[in-house]
Amino acid sequence: MVSTDQPSPWWSPARHVDRRPFLIARSAITKAVRAWFDEQGFSEVETAILQISPGNETHLHAPRTELTGGDGARATRYLRTSPEFAAKKLLAAGETKIFEFARVFRDRERGDLHLPEFTMLEWYRADASYDAVMADTIVVIAHAAQATGIGRFSFRGREADPFAEPELLTVAAAFERFAEIDLLATIRNGVGDRLALAAAANTRVRVTDDDTWSDIFSKVLVEHVEPNLGQGRLTVLFEYPAPEAALARTKSADPRVAERFEVYACGVELANGFGELTDASEQRRRFAADMDEKERRYGERYPLDEDFLAAVATMPPASGVALGFDRLVMLASGALRVDQVVWTPPAGET
Repeated sequence: MVSTDQPSPWWSPARHVDRRPFLIARSAITKAVRAWFDEQGFSEVETAILQISPGNETHLHAPRTELTGGDGARATRYLRTSPEFAAKKLLAAGETKIFEFARVFRDRERGDLHLPEFTMLEWYRADASYDAVMADTIVVIAHAAQATGIGRFSFRGREADPFAEPELLTVAAAFERFAEIDLLATIRNGVGDRLALAAAANTRVRVTDDDTWSDIFSKVLVEHVEPNLGQGRLTVLFEYPAPEAALARTKSADPRVAERFEVYACGVELANGFGELTDASEQRRRFAADMDEKERRYGERYPLDEDFLAAVATMPPASGVALGFDRLVMLASGALRVDQVVWTPPAGET
């Protein structure tokens, strides 16, 4: 017997009317945020979705496609995981304050907080410290809350006041407070000492023989640190350890840490920002190491965008941040899942 309990499609009027308040809230937040960036003198940009490289982080996966030229030649392209590469090329071209509501794509991701296609709000300031974009992020979040009139964010039993003074917490302090681990003691010459972190963390998380320093770091972060962040107010988690620098520069005063921060509300990561690395050789080294690890784990690697690396060498000092716009709308509208705040859910889903 065929079940008749299948949900009606998302576009049925009965379901759409339930989602519509969240979508109207999305429009209000978009308008408010755009107005704020305009007041600050930013230029809104639109960068290409199809890229030679979608990004070179170990655990990010991108859909790929093939383009055929007029001469029949074929070329592999990827749907970007971030507009970062293109945005930094614009900084190299001379732009100084830019932002984008970017459609981005990540394979192998689906859940209450993840969609395979989503909107990332990303912005950059040339000749600005990462403290500047950190402050921007707090203001943008407050504008989103103000646009909907919500007083407090709430998610899975946790609450946060988006208008309160945020908590500023270094990653090292968070590991000490929530896991009793001296994280910086496990970093030597900017490299993670896997044995030292495994010894410090083995009573906190399950450590396997195949775990790298970064794997153990991630387990502790996810299991013991993140659930405690953004409770009562926003948390700015900053000074990430150097092995997790990604595209951020390390701090000159302490090379064990990088100019990287993340912002949390109700245990949910909302934003990830950098004081941008402008050393192309170091960026190439990091990308190559990450692609080697991706190939070891997943049997695939993405090409390096040589044009991007050339732009890194010429771009001015800058800072930038990527904010998960759908997650922000979810919290500011009172929705329970990100798929409730997108106008059309991913293709093939009801």
